[in-house]
Amino acid sequence: MYLEFNNNKYEVIIEMKNNKNTYIRVKDDLKIYVSTNKWTSERHIEKLLKENAASIRSMLQKKIKKHEVNNTFKILGRECSVLVMSSIKEPELYENKFYIKDNNIDKYVREYAYNIFKDRLDNIYSKIRERIPYPELKIRKMTSRWGVCNRKNNSITLNLELIKKDIRYADYVIVHELCHFIEFNHSKRFWDIVNKYSPDYKDIRKEMRD
Repeated sequence: MYLEFNNNKYEVIIEMKNNKNTYIRVKDDLKIYVSTNKWTSERHIEKLLKENAASIRSMLQKKIKKHEVNNTFKILGRECSVLVMSSIKEPELYENKFYIKDNNIDKYVREYAYNIFKDRLDNIYSKIRERIPYPELKIRKMTSRWGVCNRKNNSITLNLELIKKDIRYADYVIVHELCHFIEFNHSKRFWDIVNKYSPDYKDIRKEMRD
């Protein structure tokens, strides 16, 4: 069961105990806990949640404020606020909240970017029909390039700044760098190969330049 507040969904955890009464609280994991007895119906719980919506919203806002870091930035094209929660295992983006384990934001943004880009690399690589090696993925901040292909050490490097943009930009850069394993230049043949796997690459390149 989930409740929605301010365009974010929050999980409702129902705990069946020997309570005479039903208690609703929000914990640090931003989940709504309903402690009640085993005879309480789900319909009645839903009714209680609806009747106490204002109180639940207030509890959520207090917990969010407690965890919120005074920082906002873009991830995958969305403006996000950062929440520190020691209970999470790895960085997670949910709606417009970026959850991290401690205040080391740069570390978790890089970790999250690697996980996202690795998944996209695997997906795109599986569609390449030409015979190319599977490259090692590297991520670093770059000032003048979105990506680099190094055929000598069999790697591609993506600019960390790509994590701020819509995922289709990272997809294009991955296609671009993989195609360099086929054609190590920017000849017409190279762009024909890029076009095969990223048909809208011209629009994306223009948007990235702008």
